[in-house]
Amino acid sequence: MKLLESRGLLTLALAGAFLWSLTGVDWGSPLIHTGGGAAARTFFLALFPPDLSPDFLGVALAATWPTLAYAVAGMTVAVLIGIPLGILASGTVVSSPALRLPAALVSRFSLGGLRAIHELVWAVLFVAAFGLSPLAAVLALGLPYGGILGRIYAELLHDVPPEPLRALRTAGASPMRQFLYGRVPLALPDMISYTFYRFECAIRSAAIMSFVGIQGLGYQIQLSLHDLLFRQVWTLLLFMLLLVVLVDQWSSLVRRKLAA
Repeated sequence: MKLLESRGLLTLALAGAFLWSLTGVDWGSPLIHTGGGAAARTFFLALFPPDLSPDFLGVALAATWPTLAYAVAGMTVAVLIGIPLGILASGTVVSSPALRLPAALVSRFSLGGLRAIHELVWAVLFVAAFGLSPLAAVLALGLPYGGILGRIYAELLHDVPPEPLRALRTAGASPMRQFLYGRVPLALPDMISYTFYRFECAIRSAAIMSFVGIQGLGYQIQLSLHDLLFRQVWTLLLFMLLLVVLVDQWSSLVRRKLAA
């Protein structure tokens, strides 16, 4: 076990993986497309200015709402999945030694299975099952993000400082009270912070759902790209940037409230 945790071995393994990945590159072909520079210049110059016409701003605003709605609903499903499975996976609530390990293993396996499949793959599966429905987008976001959140929640709950828990145990607190009054308050700020970070990621993922035909900012970006309307693309990207900045500011405000 100590050999597996060795920093030298880990460094060697990563270096070996990097060198091995280089063998998969076709070094005989040009690494950069000959017309790529001109295309990139055309795209980036379209930012000055983006399309700010009232009609297209209305289109961008209308596309922003479903993107945000999918992200919020998907994160709600993710939190509802992540909290109970994360608590069980942390091994901190089940008092019976005979049940603690099986519960933790089953929970960790379930979380791993959820996050092992990318949200785009989930989206394809759910579109096949439900059609181009908002439910497909919400579930495609909620399941893998639930697996990610649950894994992080489990680690945060498990790795809290032992001193407050020891004090509660000495005072005669039950395992559940130790969890509620010891682990949760100590882990909660980091859990909330990470949840907000995943919410930012969910906004981007909700936009990517356009690749399976689900409406939103990404769908409009795809249409504008196909028509080479790069000024419109930049307008839509700026709307996405605004959403992420607003979520980041909201996250900072919540963290300051918790720290006060």
